[in-house]
Order: sequence, then C-alpha cells, then structure tokens
Amino acid sequence: MRVLLTGASGWLGRFLAPALQGAGHQPIGLDVAPGEHTQVVGSIADSELVQRIFSEFEVEAVIHAGALHKPDIVRQTTQAFIDVNVTGTLNLLTSAIESGVGRFVFTSTTSLMISQAIRNEQGTAAVWLDEQSGPLEPRNIYGVTKLAAEGLCRDAFLNHGLPCIVLRTSRFFPEDDDTHSVPSGENLKANELLYRRATVEDMATAHILALERAPQIGFDIFIISAPTPFTQEDVIDLKRDAASVVERCFPGASALYAARGWSLPKTIGRIYDPSRAQEILGFRAGTDFVTVLEALKHGHELPFAHDPTYLPPHADLSFATAG
Repeated sequence: MRVLLTGASGWLGRFLAPALQGAGHQPIGLDVAPGEHTQVVGSIADSELVQRIFSEFEVEAVIHAGALHKPDIVRQTTQAFIDVNVTGTLNLLTSAIESGVGRFVFTSTTSLMISQAIRNEQGTAAVWLDEQSGPLEPRNIYGVTKLAAEGLCRDAFLNHGLPCIVLRTSRFFPEDDDTHSVPSGENLKANELLYRRATVEDMATAHILALERAPQIGFDIFIISAPTPFTQEDVIDLKRDAASVVERCFPGASALYAARGWSLPKTIGRIYDPSRAQEILGFRAGTDFVTVLEALKHGHELPFAHDPTYLPPHADLSFATAG
C-alpha cells in the first residue's frame, strides 16, 4: 500500500518508514523538517497541501505520527498545538475520507490519561491504567489536543466509515526526562520498562500491526507499552516499596543493578496495561525488563536507545511551520 506517514523525519518516523518498506508498503513521508524518509516538507496544518498529497501520491492508507509533543510546550504556543494536533489531524481525516482511503492509524499518547492527581501520585496505591480507565482529565495542552484528535478519529469511523486505530503509546523517546534527573537517564529508562515504556522499534511494530488489522477492527484504542510483570494485586506494595516487588518478581535484579551503580524504583505510581493490544492486535513488545536484566548479566549493550542530546527535527521551527 501507499502509506502517508506524517512525522517521517521524527524519532518514530525514522524507524517506521523502514518498517513499512520491510512489510511491503510504500511510505510517503511528510514532515515540516527534511529527513531521509521525507518526500514532502510541509505542515499538516496546511489543508491544501494535505489534499494535494492525497491526490498526487494516490494515498491508500495513513499513519499519522506527526505532532507537537509535551516537550514542545516550552517552545510553542497553545494555538500551535491546536493547529497541528487538532486541525492537522482533521485535515488528514477529511482528505482520507474524501479520497476513499481504507485505513488510518493515529499515534496518540498515554499522557492524556494522566490527570494532575495521578501525576502527583496521590493515594496509597499505584494506579492501574488500561483502555477503560477514566474519566480522562489531561493536565496540559499536549494531552488535551491528543484527546481531541482521538475524538476526531472516532467520529471519522462512526460517521464516515473510515477504519481508525488509535495507539496510546507510552514513553519511547531517547532523550532524558524533562522533569526527572534522578535516577540517571539509562537507569530511569530501564526502570520504566517495568510499567511505562517500550522501545521505538516495538512502537514501529505496533503501528504496522494496526495498519494491517484496521479494516477488520474498525475503530479501537490500544495502550502500547512493554508488558508489565506486575498484577493489580501489587498496586499497594508498588506504591510503598517497589524495589521489593521487583526483586520478588526478578530475584537477583537488585544485585545486577548495584553492580552498574543503578537503583531500582523506590515507588511506582502508575502502571500501563498493554494486554488488550496483545489480545486483539497480536502485539507484544520484544523488549521488556527481562531483556534489560539479561543485558546487565552478560555485559551486553542495553536494549534501548539513550541520547541525552536528542532534539526533534522541528524543535527550532516556529509555530507557523511546526507539524
């Protein structure tokens, strides 16, 4: 299929484009910044450009991975988030419907599930999050606009019959966390594979599966993350003493961590449950916490990317051109 891939120059796009090619598809990259996999440089907020792309390239499917993200809040205006994340998504859906496109995959975020109360980790137990969790009360413009875009996808299916799959992706960025500096970047990423992270390669795989199964599913929302070793019976202990729970699940983990100068999480306030994606999409992340422990045990390279200097290609662009 000829697949329009938005955000083709971004972190996910640079892995998704080759994955699409490997699956026998022809990606058509669109991004505001040039890149190896970007054929068209421009913004999804430009409705005329979007319409022209669908016509000229005879687009058959869409993977919409382009967006302004949470770190962009300090770089871009509220209006920019609306223009790109909401209006841009509407432009793509409108052209997809008018062109008779057969499937649409939207890269959303688990961030929109995190209210301020969850963010503050109030309460005595970790919060177990799945696709039924709610009410949804996103705490910033990133989450607000992503939730609005999910609603547009639902509307496109219900009122126009466009098969749309929404993937609420957990963390997969390579840079350091913009709010936490302890523990260090690699240590934090390893810990997060227990409850709120996946590799970018696994994210690409999930998108390919969603693309292939969209016509059969119609519309649905899936959390995409590495499988958690925890159960809902662990939520109180995870909040009180997460390191003991991890050691119970993985005897010897604390020693492997100590040998590298790392620390297991003292407390865990939330867990993303990706089991529904495994059940319906057939997706299970290839990299999980066990993979990390094996790498530490045998002295292998860590199974995830870490680049504290990484900046998205659109970071220096103004809101007028960011997409």
